[in-house]
Amino acid sequence: MLKLKDGSSIAKIGQGTWKMGENPNSRESEIKALKKGLELGMTLIDTAEMYGDGRTESLIGEAITEYPRQKLYLVSKVYPFHAGKGKIFDSCDASLKRLGTDYLDMYLLHWRGNIPLSETVACLEELVKRGKIRRWGVSNFDLSDMEELLTVQNGENCAINQVLYHLGSRGIEYDLLPWQQEKGIPVMAYCPLAQAGNLKCALKNSTGLEEIAQKHGATIYQVLLSFVLANENVVAIPKASKASHVKDNYEAVKIILDEQDIKRLNMEFPPPKRKVPLDIE
Repeated sequence: MLKLKDGSSIAKIGQGTWKMGENPNSRESEIKALKKGLELGMTLIDTAEMYGDGRTESLIGEAITEYPRQKLYLVSKVYPFHAGKGKIFDSCDASLKRLGTDYLDMYLLHWRGNIPLSETVACLEELVKRGKIRRWGVSNFDLSDMEELLTVQNGENCAINQVLYHLGSRGIEYDLLPWQQEKGIPVMAYCPLAQAGNLKCALKNSTGLEEIAQKHGATIYQVLLSFVLANENVVAIPKASKASHVKDNYEAVKIILDEQDIKRLNMEFPPPKRKVPLDIE
């Protein structure tokens, strides 16, 4: 578990759902995967109104029907063009309806848009007051965005920033990650497995990763996940559409990379030495 600024806790590992719910032929497998995660205690589930145009939220709603709501940690995201007083309240209600719940544990601005941050934050604070969400955060915000956010009234209430982060995409380690750690704002890492290595093909062909995986009796994907989880200020939300992959992700928590492992990974996939643009995919 990881402590948030408001004193509440969030799990270090959860379930991502990007691209789930889009193919009817995969629905049964995806629901089984989500349920397997819940069975293992992976009760943090991340989604967004954008995913499958709402179909992903509906899929999750079906998967969690029989699970006690108080044991779940549901995170969803609002489109930037819905994140103003004209649409955000309807967007939130629509997400709640699809998920079959009356509140979200966390609601995120999906990425920076044209609506002023001051207006979005005011709306998010109003949703908290109405009991529709417990807390709020942002997604795909780089350091300059986060710095601006904290100048806005109540901007300091931002609980988390969800960004792409994996061994092959370490740009946030240069400035964003340490800055957020200093401010007490965790990073939620999406695609921590680099979409099974497809976002960075060198990961799948890495002899270093393979050797470290063999050393720990693990897969390279479990090593990728353990690398992200090793940072105390990072929450990981790997996506798995099959129950067996969910179990693999859960088992990765037990892998503790030692100093030699990290040194080997740093040689092959070095941390940034300068500012780089925030990766989106």
